[in-house]
Amino acid sequence: MSRLQNKVCIITGAASGMGESEAIAFAEQGAKLIIADLNLEQANQVAEKIINTGGEAFAFQVDVTQFDQLQQLVEFTLEKFGRIDVLLNNAGIFDKYTNSLDTTDELWDTMFAINVKAVFHLSNLVLPKMIEQGSGAIINIASIAGLVAQMGGASYTASKHAVIGYTKHLAAVYAKHGIKINAICPGTIRTPMTAKMLETRPTDKIPLDRFGEASEVAELAIFLASDEARFMNGSCITIDGGYTII
Repeated sequence: MSRLQNKVCIITGAASGMGESEAIAFAEQGAKLIIADLNLEQANQVAEKIINTGGEAFAFQVDVTQFDQLQQLVEFTLEKFGRIDVLLNNAGIFDKYTNSLDTTDELWDTMFAINVKAVFHLSNLVLPKMIEQGSGAIINIASIAGLVAQMGGASYTASKHAVIGYTKHLAAVYAKHGIKINAICPGTIRTPMTAKMLETRPTDKIPLDRFGEASEVAELAIFLASDEARFMNGSCITIDGGYTII
């Protein structure tokens, strides 16, 4: 049997990059998908890919900074499937390594609105249903920037540290309801958005001497969403080729 057979999964930021890879990989494992993204056209394309290969998926346009749209997303999911088994908070933005003195209030607020507040709001919207079911999984895409600082941007680094702290809080409080909450901390991952930037970026600081692939992050997310990870709770798992160990 497929590892996620009939599990209903919401994935935000699922129209491209890691989110798209996660959605397609989840569908291949039997999950029923809600492809949530601001870009409805691309979200529909991802949903069509899944449907054309025998899967089940619906696209939903959402601005994750708007609470009422997140409410509508959850209502739409329950209308279509009647339950929510997995929430994968994948949507996020990057501050292009902007240091603290160059970080404006607007950049800081936008970074936290998308990377942190949206995770808080959407988690709170799905938790009551998961508590009612007595089961569920929440997976938050953090970053190695949530574990170390180095030269990463100020607002991005702070936001990803916040995601990890919030993940640990959720895991401590809601595990008793049969809900497991974990975070994934990717290093540098090759996606269509990062491909050009990575053409000239060295890999010598990564022990595996290469960048990660979106499909590899998706495989880890499948494990955390599956029953195989039933004793995983409050973990923040790095997937960075060993970058943070040196």
